Amino acid sequence: MKFLCLGYYDAASMEGKTEAEMAAFMEECFAYDDELRCGGHFTGGEALQPAEHAVTLRHRGGQVETTDGPFAETKEQIGGILILEARDMNQAVELMSKHPGVRFGPFEIRPADEHINALIKARDEAMR
Repeated sequence: MKFLCLGYYDAASMEGKTEAEMAAFMEECFAYDDELRCGGHFTGGEALQPAEHAVTLRHRGGQVETTDGPFAETKEQIGGILILEARDMNQAVELMSKHPGVRFGPFEIRPADEHINALIKARDEAMR
């Protein structure tokens, strides 16, 4: 099964960290990602720029509106996504609970919707 893991962070938790401390932390994260790759669990992911670079779209009154930044005002913002292959939610939780990124903020783990993703894949293939 595929799981999408949304990694959140609180920018305040990073305040006061030196460049060297942040580089060491990132190396820990990359090293664990490598372990996931070797085990066939890491199937993709992306780091995201800070939330202040985001734009949120909403449909209101027949129009699309844009707002700078995230939709919700919260301390924790999405910092990246990781696509994980695991046999079930229990294994996904077990694998991600060891990720160093959990020290800077929570990970939300959601199963991919295999039915809808199959429909999307069929449409993609029909467009070729």
